[in-house]
Amino acid sequence: MRPTRFHLKRIVALNTTGLLLLLSWAWPHGVLWNDLDDRIFWFFNTLITPEPNTWDDVLALLNHRGFDMVALAILGALFALAIHRDPQPQRLARWSGIGVTMLLTAGVLALFTTKGIAYGHPSPTRIFEHAMRLTDVVSIPTKDSASNSFPGDHGLMLMVFAGFMLRFADRQVAAWSVAFVVLLSAPRIMVGAHWFSDVYMGALSIALLALPWVLCTPLASRTAAAVQYGISRLLRWH
Repeated sequence: MRPTRFHLKRIVALNTTGLLLLLSWAWPHGVLWNDLDDRIFWFFNTLITPEPNTWDDVLALLNHRGFDMVALAILGALFALAIHRDPQPQRLARWSGIGVTMLLTAGVLALFTTKGIAYGHPSPTRIFEHAMRLTDVVSIPTKDSASNSFPGDHGLMLMVFAGFMLRFADRQVAAWSVAFVVLLSAPRIMVGAHWFSDVYMGALSIALLALPWVLCTPLASRTAAAVQYGISRLLRWH
């Protein structure tokens, strides 16, 4: 696996975009994001009705813990497709190294968002007193609120996956991965468990600030190559 070069211009561009996202949220007093968050929340919240209907059941299923397994299966299928479409030799060992590097990156960012960010806020269903709660309407166990919804943790993990696919996979797999960031993060926003800004300001700004230093430098490719070398040595030893 050939290490990538240090793409300073790309890092600066992506980091600048992330910083601008943060600034747009902090100044002036987050008015732009607050208004957008409220509009998106109430648009979807008005679609939840106390009468039994298919839409409420679909929303509940999309936010059931079981759907997390479906989302994981989708990412696994995309990962397998990336391996299948890779023309390089030893592609299985190569993508094993990429996968381990991706998991390490996701773990570090998850730890940072859990322990390193002092700010937090409740989800909109806990802020608005008269908001419809899906758990009050359906009998399906589902998640429609969080005591701290910032930043969007699911969205951030999806962005890590998409970032690695953009770096290592072909264009089609990369495009599908980016599309699934939107599709798989949407249910939490639609049900009111996350604000729109939790994902598209909080998670996205973290991804834009952190991932370029992993993917636009030799760090990811060298780590993946080291894992690939270790796997090859282990297989030879056996």
